[in-house]
Amino acid sequence: MRSKTAILMIGISVLMGLVAVMLATQWLGQRAALATKTVVVASRDVPLGSALTADMLRTVDWPSSSMPEGAAADSKSLESRVVKATVQRGEPLLESKLAPIGTKGGLSSVIGEGKRAVTVKVNEIVGVAGFALPGNLVDVMVNTKDDNDRPISKIVLEQIPVLAVAQEASRDETKPKVVNAVTLELAPEQAEKLDLARSIGNLSLVLRNQLDNKIARTGGARKNDLLQIAPVKGPIAPVKNVERRARPAEAHKDKVEMIKGVQRSTVEF
Repeated sequence: MRSKTAILMIGISVLMGLVAVMLATQWLGQRAALATKTVVVASRDVPLGSALTADMLRTVDWPSSSMPEGAAADSKSLESRVVKATVQRGEPLLESKLAPIGTKGGLSSVIGEGKRAVTVKVNEIVGVAGFALPGNLVDVMVNTKDDNDRPISKIVLEQIPVLAVAQEASRDETKPKVVNAVTLELAPEQAEKLDLARSIGNLSLVLRNQLDNKIARTGGARKNDLLQIAPVKGPIAPVKNVERRARPAEAHKDKVEMIKGVQRSTVEF
């Protein structure tokens, strides 16, 4: 009898020990999840190309288990750094969104290495009705004349990033904005082609899908391509020539009165 009681007590003890271990494990996991570290975030929206100041930064506690890569813990280390992408309020200031140390503010800070910024004068039509916004990709098309002095339209540059429209480089807006200038980011050889294209013809921007990276292989469009007439099915009835005869003009007759003695007569010619 005593042995059965002892076995029962041992079993209960083991069961309680297992429950205690499970509870302790859960508690330790929750404590680890609640462990935080200091992270610097934006205290307000920071536009692209802006130099960070103390009033733009603040520190918050961030769960260490989900710490973003490249986050900073000291706001002093980020002062005067330039952001190369728009940062929203409460968003961590990551190294990937900052220009190299020593970079000055402005649009030049967001131009990629080895790239150039070229501004193109546009109107409502050329500027894709204001839908070409910073961060979008466009193709550049020129309307000019070929070697045979015939009109031609041809895409000369593809997948060109838009850096700014007018004097704004913010990438958060989705509302169309009609402007008179668009700034594009180009490689040096692309900048040369663009400069030549706008000197020999009229430019148009063609908005494209940002995920579409296929290169268009076109020969350009000419006047003959627009005026092609679809072939007529079936025999064509011959056109009969109808002779038109002019109505004979009424003859003009001259009359002469002749007098012989006492006789008079009229002669018509």
